[in-house]
Amino acid sequence: MTVLQFPADRRIRDVKHCAEALQKLHGEEANFFWRSKMASFAAALRGQGATEEEIAGQAHLFMHAVQVELQAAFDAA
Repeated sequence: MTVLQFPADRRIRDVKHCAEALQKLHGEEANFFWRSKMASFAAALRGQGATEEEIAGQAHLFMHAVQVELQAAFDAA
């Protein structure tokens, strides 16, 4: 049976949470936060049976959504 993943870029609460956290963090703290978030993201998808290719695609979608949210916050400031 094939399991379809909910598109990572549509996990609005997670996207906003990451963007808000990254606005407050800088340097190594921001890097550590992002790497930790992506590691747990990948582990959760692996646990659901996603392939490495699917994980990479979902990670890209999520990263892009966070970047868009950060840009929107920057533009609003």
